Amino acid sequence: MTETERTLTITQQSDPRGALVVRVDGELDHHTAPELRHALAEMSFGADTPVIMDLSGLEYCDSTGLTVLITSYHLATSAGTTLSIVGLNPDLTRVFKIAGIDLVIPLHASVDEVLEPTQA
Repeated sequence: MTETERTLTITQQSDPRGALVVRVDGELDHHTAPELRHALAEMSFGADTPVIMDLSGLEYCDSTGLTVLITSYHLATSAGTTLSIVGLNPDLTRVFKIAGIDLVIPLHASVDEVLEPTQA
């Protein structure tokens, strides 16, 4: 029996509305979490640049992955900015809520929802 190769793709882009969007695709687990940890360490978090983690392409996340996401929250807050998570599928939303991630990092449906909140 061979172990299937786990893949994780991390891309970052600046949104024209001023946010840094970090898209994470694939599986975030104990094998791939160091890749995200390294990518986050290389990023420059700025006080005027909100960070949005787009996880719409994330298929799986274990506790190691959750730990890296909490670490990214701490990096952002240390830099004086915010971190939001967008695009989780229903199964991962459930996992994140059971783990209490939503109590620390805001979960949103999309980048637009973060950057263009409804005017009440």
